[in-house]
Amino acid sequence: MEEQRSNLAAAQTHPISTSSVEFIQHINIENAKLLALIVVLSVIGYHGALHFVYGNDSCTWLLSDGRFQGPHVWQPYGCMLHTYKQRDTRYCMRYINYWGGQTHILFVGDSRVRQLYDQVVDHISQQAIKPVKNKHSDKQFVDNKLNLKIEFKWMAEVNGSMLKLFESFVAEERLKPKFLFVGSATWSIKQYNGSKVALESYRGNLTSLAPIFEKLKPSMKIIWILQDPVRQDKLAPEKRMITNDQVDHYNKAAMEALDDSCLIWKSSRLVAQGYNVDSVDGLHAGPVALNYDMQILLNMHCNEHMNFDDGTCCGTRESITTVQLCTAILFAICIVVSVMMRLCSRIGIRRTPPVNGILPLKVKRKPAALGENTESDAYVVFTAMAKLGVIMAYFFLCDRTTFFMKENKYYSNLNFFLPFGYVMALGLFFTEDSQMTQVLHRDQTDEWKGWMQLVILIYHMTGASQVLPIYMQMRVLVTSYLFLTGYGHFSFFWQKGDYSIFRVCKMVFRLNLQVVVMCFVMNRPYQFYYFVPLITFWFFVIYIAMCFIPQISAPSADENPWHYLYMVTKIIVVIVIITILYMSEVCFIIC
Repeated sequence: MEEQRSNLAAAQTHPISTSSVEFIQHINIENAKLLALIVVLSVIGYHGALHFVYGNDSCTWLLSDGRFQGPHVWQPYGCMLHTYKQRDTRYCMRYINYWGGQTHILFVGDSRVRQLYDQVVDHISQQAIKPVKNKHSDKQFVDNKLNLKIEFKWMAEVNGSMLKLFESFVAEERLKPKFLFVGSATWSIKQYNGSKVALESYRGNLTSLAPIFEKLKPSMKIIWILQDPVRQDKLAPEKRMITNDQVDHYNKAAMEALDDSCLIWKSSRLVAQGYNVDSVDGLHAGPVALNYDMQILLNMHCNEHMNFDDGTCCGTRESITTVQLCTAILFAICIVVSVMMRLCSRIGIRRTPPVNGILPLKVKRKPAALGENTESDAYVVFTAMAKLGVIMAYFFLCDRTTFFMKENKYYSNLNFFLPFGYVMALGLFFTEDSQMTQVLHRDQTDEWKGWMQLVILIYHMTGASQVLPIYMQMRVLVTSYLFLTGYGHFSFFWQKGDYSIFRVCKMVFRLNLQVVVMCFVMNRPYQFYYFVPLITFWFFVIYIAMCFIPQISAPSADENPWHYLYMVTKIIVVIVIITILYMSEVCFIIC
């Protein structure tokens, strides 16, 4: 009674500290799991709503919106943009040709569209392209090895000639390109001095163009390129009538007339608007914006055929394999069985057999005694499998589908150090005392490995591998993690002397369960998750070295000091064998 009064007095004297203690007591693993589940469900609901409202076509995202992550790093909305080198592009064209396809791209428009044509051709061609004397003329590039044909038609205005060209595609199937890029406006603004009559004529011609595009849309991909903003301080005097207000009016007319009949390339305008400092004449795009326009075009054409991890725009998800389907069915069965067993356990009823013809009655089970384990082994196994199945389904949803929007990794000092500093500051408030005092005891090594996992995770999430000092530090951390893992295995065998097959199977199961399941779920080879095969290999090296006769442990070394010498000899032999294998290429060639 006296103790309760003292506690009550202390709580009244220090109300803030008591509430702080109660708050900290609620910060535990169970509440953390609940909070994480709420966050995950909220994120899934948010992305589901976005897909419901805006659709899930990543090609539309690629052409519609985006932003600059850094000074000149373009990030499309919701998908990852692969940077195509010439080798990647030619490999894509060769792959399409191998399967009987042809790449035929047609550019129609003014000098701005011609600039994009030249950029694409210079990127693909292995030879220098000779300049054409008459710039206002048609161009063509053909590569028979790739079954590739790229054309440019000079049509600076949307007029009858352009309508006649597209009508010919309706009449003759063989003339149709696979991709049609069209864009024009600045020439009309310049020729007619930005008059409203020219704008209305432009709008009317686009309205006449829309039905033709509707007919062509099922058999070809049509992209209308919006006009980029201009830098009026760099424009020549004869082009000063081309203002951004005029460009916006013409873009608005194009979107209103063609929105339902073709794809509108809006992101090209955003790229040029976000980075136009390198524009030479104020009218045409600079090298940076032009390169991103080309990359967007190549991603739209090639990502469907290639399998680049950083190219999800316009890409299709991998087809479900038989192994993945069987794995999903197995987990689904486990989830259903687990839920049914849980419901039966919650109801807590049983039926008694009929007595003298009387129908059975429902009798409630007696409550279990305190501390009694009422969960069967089957229930524990099915529940664990069900939880694993839910986790794997979330992994699959994140990594093998386009349900969650993705971004390319972009490194900055703030992106790298901010989460690390936040978690470090948070960890200072939650510490635990350890009863162990020896060097590199279990609590110490677990703490060390936990911090290394955090840093390595941030390293991969932020793309910090491009920074050489950080990359070198990460190699040190990975090596340290491998050392601590091996040291833990060695310490167990040294202290316990347990070399049984059960121990080996238990350890290999613990190391490889998640990775093996992920191989089935994600359709990836075992070596893809390279670190787990690495530590599994070194576990076997340590086990074989320790298990080999004479078997040595700490108790045996205390009884016979010569066992220390035997242990040192074993370690030296292992080092020598590994060094010989490392330095001998002949062994691996023979194998």
